[in-house]
Amino acid sequence: MIAVVPVRGGALPSGGAEAVAEAGGRCLLVGEDTATAALDLATTDVRCWEAGPFAPAAWADALAPLVADDQVVVLPASPDGRDLAPRLAHALGRPLLAGAIVVHERGAHLARLGGLVVEEAVADGPFVATLQPGVRGAEHTHGHGASATATELSLPERRDAAVVAVLAPDVTTMDLAEAPRIVGGGAGLDSEQRFEQLVRIGDAIGAAMGATRVVTDRHWVAHERQIGTTGVVVDPRLYLAFGISGAVQHTSGLGQPDHIVSVNTEAHCPMMQLADLAIVSDANAVLDELERLLGAAPGDTAGR
Repeated sequence: MIAVVPVRGGALPSGGAEAVAEAGGRCLLVGEDTATAALDLATTDVRCWEAGPFAPAAWADALAPLVADDQVVVLPASPDGRDLAPRLAHALGRPLLAGAIVVHERGAHLARLGGLVVEEAVADGPFVATLQPGVRGAEHTHGHGASATATELSLPERRDAAVVAVLAPDVTTMDLAEAPRIVGGGAGLDSEQRFEQLVRIGDAIGAAMGATRVVTDRHWVAHERQIGTTGVVVDPRLYLAFGISGAVQHTSGLGQPDHIVSVNTEAHCPMMQLADLAIVSDANAVLDELERLLGAAPGDTAGR
């Protein structure tokens, strides 16, 4: 089994490290500045192909002979992974098992109907699969992983999709599973308006807004903003938790953030114990002060 991970600008895509872990650590990174991306992987079996800007049709044709001997090829179900996977499967003449939560040598468990149904798919032979981000977790090395082995491939002449522009995601609406920074609110926040405040603060620092199950049960926030095993499984680099006690349902869906900051009046709650920085204070008052410092209040441009 091998993972093929598309890379842009030296950054692993959402779910990239998990796809590598699912493949037992064997991986091929493809794209731009792949050696830098390799340093975030906790494995020593890394090959890199500096293939330049994303070109899924040409990449698939070039990669197919290289991975043809691997029974299973796993890609992350990131936007680029979902684009490259069917092309690679076609070039290899294999079926594609898309949206997997578990991949093994004979098939995969696939999430269907928004994760409400899990389907077991058995493959008769070699196959390609995409692994959903956030379903298994993976160790982060924070840029101190092992160096990679360079691989040289010829990029074939192929008609490919033309990239007109690459737009940064809107942090206020982006999928939580792909957010590198998240500001989360829990039962310690005193009103529905606090979550509008979290959105403004998140926009100011490039973070998406999330919430706990208690909050979504109150209908203060839509269910797609719920973080946890019964909501969205996330894996941000930075997680700011305001008024979140840290129930296991919530913390089990956090992945392995590089940094956690928790603000709570209860110094010994689970969320505070997990935090790299624990602030014993009223989360509502801290949000007001943080919004003032960031100039994130409506109509306030100071500090922007």
